[in-house]
Amino acid sequence: MDFLKDLIVGGVAGVVSRTATAPLELYKIQLQSNYLKDSTIKNVIKKEGIRYLWKGNLTNCIRIFPQFSINYGVYNRCKTRHFYYIQDEKIKNFVSGGISGIISMTAVYPLETIRTRLALQMQQSHYTTPWNVVKKLTLPELYGGLKISLVGFGPFNALNFMFYNLYEKKFDKYFDNVAISKLLAGGFSGVSSLTITYPTDLLRRRFQMEGFNKDTPKYNGILDGFKTIIKNEGISGLYRGLSVAYIRIFPCLAIQFWCMETGKSILNKY
Repeated sequence: MDFLKDLIVGGVAGVVSRTATAPLELYKIQLQSNYLKDSTIKNVIKKEGIRYLWKGNLTNCIRIFPQFSINYGVYNRCKTRHFYYIQDEKIKNFVSGGISGIISMTAVYPLETIRTRLALQMQQSHYTTPWNVVKKLTLPELYGGLKISLVGFGPFNALNFMFYNLYEKKFDKYFDNVAISKLLAGGFSGVSSLTITYPTDLLRRRFQMEGFNKDTPKYNGILDGFKTIIKNEGISGLYRGLSVAYIRIFPCLAIQFWCMETGKSILNKY
């Protein structure tokens, strides 16, 4: 029952946090894919309407629910069942978070590619539905960027859970309100983790968009991707969109961790 509760709590927390920050996520993806000149927030509002700032969010939620269900469920199971003997809480959280991140990302990765392509097209210029994306892409294209995603999301998730537990203990000393300390701990854990792993997230988006149109760059592997971006865009190119990512990640992770902690405490009463 505990594992089932974790699955429910993780999935709901992921959906709520991503939906709340979807327009910021769209803007971040647009900045990361700077070669798609017509894909801007201004053009989305002008040509499609404000509600399309959430385009691709349904597909994202379909992905997010199982991913974060698995993520949170596996994390807690690893922490309490498999690595309970590790005395250092930082290491325990880091290892458990890394394993859960890799497993959850691999399980639902094609949905991430589908969401990205739906979000970056303009007025359904390439695809009409998520299923239409599946029909048009090959299996390797659906899994484009999986390697760099595992290289990036595994450490990001590991750092995220480690930082969250560290920050929570710190903020608990300064705030009597438990909700505030959890929100701040979640937000700062996201910012800290993102700072370390952001270039991998940018390269993942680039891999997902390969073949989208004639302007989309193609890379021969992870190292070639990093070298090409640095050559053409400079070191700063690896951090394109980072400022917006900071603005988006703080409320997103604050809401996510607050939802997980609050949801679990509610379900534990039954």
